[in-house]
Amino acid sequence: MQNTDRPLDSAPEDVKLAVDLIMLLEQHDIDPHIALSAIEIVKRDLLNRIEST
Repeated sequence: MQNTDRPLDSAPEDVKLAVDLIMLLEQHDIDPHIALSAIEIVKRDLLNRIEST
């Protein structure tokens, strides 16, 4: 019997999300510099959410 599981299926949730985000950025041909800038904005927002809980 052939194993049809993909390695990503058993990956941690943060790795799955990272792969999804990378694929989204690549599919939309987002400039890496713009993507990094946007990720920093998202990071600040998430850290603010964590601090306020």
